[in-house]
Amino acid sequence: MCRAGYVPFIGNWRSNLLREVRGFVLEVGAGSGPNLAHYPAGTCVIATEFNEESIVLARPRSSTRIRLASADIEHLAFPDSVFDAVVATLVFCSVERPVVGFQEVRRVLKPGGQLHLIEHVRSQHGWLAHWQDRLNARWRVWAEGCNLNRDTEANIRAAQFEIEAVRVNYYGLIKTMAARKPTIRLPD
Repeated sequence: MCRAGYVPFIGNWRSNLLREVRGFVLEVGAGSGPNLAHYPAGTCVIATEFNEESIVLARPRSSTRIRLASADIEHLAFPDSVFDAVVATLVFCSVERPVVGFQEVRRVLKPGGQLHLIEHVRSQHGWLAHWQDRLNARWRVWAEGCNLNRDTEANIRAAQFEIEAVRVNYYGLIKTMAARKPTIRLPD
């Protein structure tokens, strides 16, 4: 999770995003665990984080139905087609190779499985996108590799997901998205 992932005002977005999540769930980039309290009863969650220091902070939020693990999103150590859903909030802005990360997510999802995201992205408003582009280099240093200007929808499509829903917030700076792994295997 990027440094900007600790935004307090998105708590309601988290609960709304996770309200429909069911079954065996993988959360990538769980950070210190701000999503863990929002999972519905009946879900079984494996929450992963690349930064082992952050995952230690999430331990008090874990339970018998929520397990924590250290993992690299570009090399997930899970079998193919095992999860019903994957969740990421404010993660793919800082993944070095986001399409590779999305491809790994697609690999571990069952056919028809859903990807649920909250991401800050490059705005569709020209003037704001211009400033995001100008500030991105400095922002990346300050925010530990986080990018202000990613086109996450394009990255999701490049990983061969079907985007089902996009909700645009704050002048297009933050999007809540849902995508589905196709039920028919597509060639890579």
